[in-house]
Amino acid sequence: MRKHIWMLFSILLATAANRTELRAAEIPVQNSSQLQAAVWNLTPGITVLLAPGTYQGDLYVQGAAGTQQAPIAIAGVDPNNPAVFSGGRQAIHLSDCSHLILRNLKVVGFPSNGINIDDGGSFETPAHHITLENVTILQTGPEGNHDALKMSGVDHFTVRRCHFEGWGGSGIDMVGCHHGVVEDCTFVGHEGFSQSNAVQFKGGTENVLVQTNLFKNAGQRAVNLGGSTGLPFFRPKVGDYEAKNITIAGNRFVGGQTPIAWVTADGGHVHHNTIVCPEIWLLRILQETKDPQFRPCHGGTFENNLVIYDSRIRDFVNIGPGTAPGTFVYSHNAWHDINGRGKPTLPTAEKDGLYQIEMDADKAAMEEGIVRIKDEKAKDIGAQGYKKLMQQ
Repeated sequence: MRKHIWMLFSILLATAANRTELRAAEIPVQNSSQLQAAVWNLTPGITVLLAPGTYQGDLYVQGAAGTQQAPIAIAGVDPNNPAVFSGGRQAIHLSDCSHLILRNLKVVGFPSNGINIDDGGSFETPAHHITLENVTILQTGPEGNHDALKMSGVDHFTVRRCHFEGWGGSGIDMVGCHHGVVEDCTFVGHEGFSQSNAVQFKGGTENVLVQTNLFKNAGQRAVNLGGSTGLPFFRPKVGDYEAKNITIAGNRFVGGQTPIAWVTADGGHVHHNTIVCPEIWLLRILQETKDPQFRPCHGGTFENNLVIYDSRIRDFVNIGPGTAPGTFVYSHNAWHDINGRGKPTLPTAEKDGLYQIEMDADKAAMEEGIVRIKDEKAKDIGAQGYKKLMQQ
């Protein structure tokens, strides 16, 4: 009997200790000075909890290393009333960090970058396992190479349920990043901002999935598979491509100059997206990195996409010099020309395309990239088809 009582007492002590450790792992902050002190010595399992309010930018976090079981988090307490960063050159700079989460934050009006995440210049040891959730980044720039979210040398990352609106260079700029996901985010172009692209993969970026996002008037190239990077900045080393194994799936694109550009890219799978009324081109195939060690832009696949377009589209695919457009594949896309001009003109013959499909032209829905298809043959095509794939 005494043995059982002692065991119960031991369990109660252990439970109380665990609760104490849990409370100790949460550091509540209410102002900028408390936040600066809290991030000075972050250890695995620490969560810095930001009360609603405004915090000074230029927060620098170097070498913070959580673990898979005990990540570090910097998070607003209330997802519906996030902590706001304002003032300074950039809101947050994470350098050479790992297993770290940013959550429930809002970043407004920074002239350099919104959030900057890098490997600290150690190309062989990237920052890794970085997650952004429910982060809003507004009004970055407004012009030039100033990114809402800049990532250089970041592996195994997730950007989820974030909102980007108004930026100079990229909404998300990736240089030498690998094994990541960007999902359920919104990218909205803003008048007065240059917005070169919404998401860009360059400098040896590889194995990234971009899925179920909304791109709305998201700049010159909503998704830029590749780019033009100075050779010293490739991570971990220079290959023969800017971007490789990039998948763009289940997204909605509305407006903007062009939704997809392949630029000095090796492959790239663009499938089950819904594209509504791009302004100039449907696609671009370019070779912006002129060094001869790079292969011509090649091997992309464009299939199972739903494309709604009008008379503004004259050249469906803009082809630059030094590329290999004949290596691209077009298959089983569904098309509807609002002006009824007929089939699109593509660099190579499309296999099993569906043309002038029947749809419900609900203008308000289409402005959000939602197209209600009446044609049974096209029911599994576009963003709505991708949802079915994910549920299987």
